[in-house]
Amino acid sequence: MIKTLNYLIVTCFGIGSIRFAPGTITSLITTIFLYSLFHIINLSNNTILIILLIVFIYSFYAVSEYIKFSENKDPKEVVIDEFIGQSIPIYLYEISHGTVKDSQEAVLFYLYIFILFRYFDIKKPFPVNLFDRKFKNSFGVIIDDVVAGLYVVLTLIIFMVIKSKFL
Repeated sequence: MIKTLNYLIVTCFGIGSIRFAPGTITSLITTIFLYSLFHIINLSNNTILIILLIVFIYSFYAVSEYIKFSENKDPKEVVIDEFIGQSIPIYLYEISHGTVKDSQEAVLFYLYIFILFRYFDIKKPFPVNLFDRKFKNSFGVIIDDVVAGLYVVLTLIIFMVIKSKFL
């Protein structure tokens, strides 16, 4: 039972088993899922935060158990890290400035966030690449995507500052 639950969590309910671009597909589905929670279902920010924190914390255990007897410590089918990394900039965008976001504006920002996250996750600039190389455990699997998500946040902040000062 727990082994099945861990498999479902680490593969995001089987999305990781898709042969072509499972990380990108997971990031896209995560983007659509979070848009739905924030803009269609209108779930509270606190409820979404609790869900994301539970997933984040449980993922360390689930990934650890999943890769325990595997030679590959970052298997392609493990995509919960993409869910977590993609969720960080989306959640922070939604709670920023304490204002309600217009759905059309949100679609554009979600698209920017999706593209930027995939870029940083694939290119793995420093220190993303350091975590990816150095830590061959659940921490390494998850934290490199967390850092990629934080790079997205930093990029958007820089963009917004430049936009407000010069445009």
